[in-house]
Amino acid sequence: MPEKKNILLKLFISTLYLSAFTFGGGYVIVTLMKKKFVDGYHWIEEDEMLDLVAIAQSSPGAIAVNGAIVIGYKLAGLAGALVSILGTILPPFVILSVVSAFYTTFRDSFLVSQMLEGMQAGVGAVIAAVVYEMADGVLHSHSLLSNCVMLAAFLASCILQINVIYIILACGLLGITKAFYRKRRTSAA
Repeated sequence: MPEKKNILLKLFISTLYLSAFTFGGGYVIVTLMKKKFVDGYHWIEEDEMLDLVAIAQSSPGAIAVNGAIVIGYKLAGLAGALVSILGTILPPFVILSVVSAFYTTFRDSFLVSQMLEGMQAGVGAVIAAVVYEMADGVLHSHSLLSNCVMLAAFLASCILQINVIYIILACGLLGITKAFYRKRRTSAA
């Protein structure tokens, strides 16, 4: 049991730290979670992290919280999910409470507006890095179907301007169909 307590403590501190020092939304925290849990602690494999991110992204709600839930649950069950949720939502809750209490002061501050504008460029770069790493992972899976789905989803979203919800649903249905087909093939063999 000390091992599980250790994992829960590391999970809480990691998600608290990532959430407290991540600006720019869920896609930014996904990269940092990968670096912490895949590259740093080696708790999760890279392919598995991509699967967990896909689950988090296709679920309703904030991707940072959803990502923390699936990673926490994978590592330590329900307790891990609860600990990672707490670690993820605590910093934004505190920060937003302070900001809302002093909103009128912050609203007109030139320094705050310039700081936020500068942060936008950094956030854009981090999101671009996330996209590159995820696409690289799919391309290196050597699955023709995955590569075609990624290209089709990109074209549907960026060129055809199809709503992302429909793209995610179509990709999910395709994944389910692929899983049933594989299961049926192995059962028949």
